[in-house]
Amino acid sequence: MPLSLSRGRVTRVVDALHCEVDGTPCVVYRDLTGPVEEDDEVLVNVQARELGLGSGGFDVVYANLTRGLGLAPDGGAHVMALPYAPGQWAVRHAEENEGGAESLAGMPVVLCTVHSQVAPAWAALRGLRVAYVQVAGGALPLELSDTVRSLEFVVRFSVAPCFGGDARCVSVASALLLAATRAQVAICAVGPGIVGTGTRFGHGAVSLAEAANVASALGGAAVVAARVSDADTRDRHRGLSHHTQAVLDLCLGEVAVSRAEDGAGWSEACAGLPLSHMGRGPDEEPSHFAAAYAAGRFALELVR
Repeated sequence: MPLSLSRGRVTRVVDALHCEVDGTPCVVYRDLTGPVEEDDEVLVNVQARELGLGSGGFDVVYANLTRGLGLAPDGGAHVMALPYAPGQWAVRHAEENEGGAESLAGMPVVLCTVHSQVAPAWAALRGLRVAYVQVAGGALPLELSDTVRSLEFVVRFSVAPCFGGDARCVSVASALLLAATRAQVAICAVGPGIVGTGTRFGHGAVSLAEAANVASALGGAAVVAARVSDADTRDRHRGLSHHTQAVLDLCLGEVAVSRAEDGAGWSEACAGLPLSHMGRGPDEEPSHFAAAYAAGRFALELVR
């Protein structure tokens, strides 16, 4: 299916990430489009909204025809983000600026196969220096995550093809080694809106198997946050999700796997944090958030 582009005018600028085009809510990534102001003429990708997609069913500004043409690339940048695609642009990558640690030296890496696990995992690590690493499998723009923007991380890395954050890395290995120079523990996750086909390996969680294998190879301690559900109507996600099992089936090294029963105290620790899994809150999915919190607790004990 080709791109579905529509021409319109910005009728309202809501904040750095959101605007309205002809009255319709729209997401805008200013790193790509440049600044956006009211009455700018823009091209908008409307396909996801027209298809009625779930978490990703919104419009996205594709180009600003008023003030977004002829923009210069980042100074010294020559590696392309989204390479060979119509929206490619040159971005300075973190590997070009610094080399990172030689190994992870036992640093725990909490692996979240669905974005709703990030906040409870972080809650268990509150007070430590925590790095965030976003990999493919869900949303590519790191800034789309309200959760990540609301939590305190010492550094936020996006791993290609993801983009945004404090720094962009070509590989998860580079991101983790750079994280090890600044943090005591890393949370590695897909962005919101995970890809899923209902098949054994046809989903975005598989990217965390690569992250687990890389963490193990570099001398880190991989901790998988088990995705569990009390309320999902789909058999493949009831109890232990088939997403988690798929990751474990692809792991080559030793990994720890969290359990909901080890997440005592999660509700109090997560009070005030954004908790939502597939549109369900903590009262509907207590085991889900408890298991994610338990992964953070396990990593905390490894740090100690």
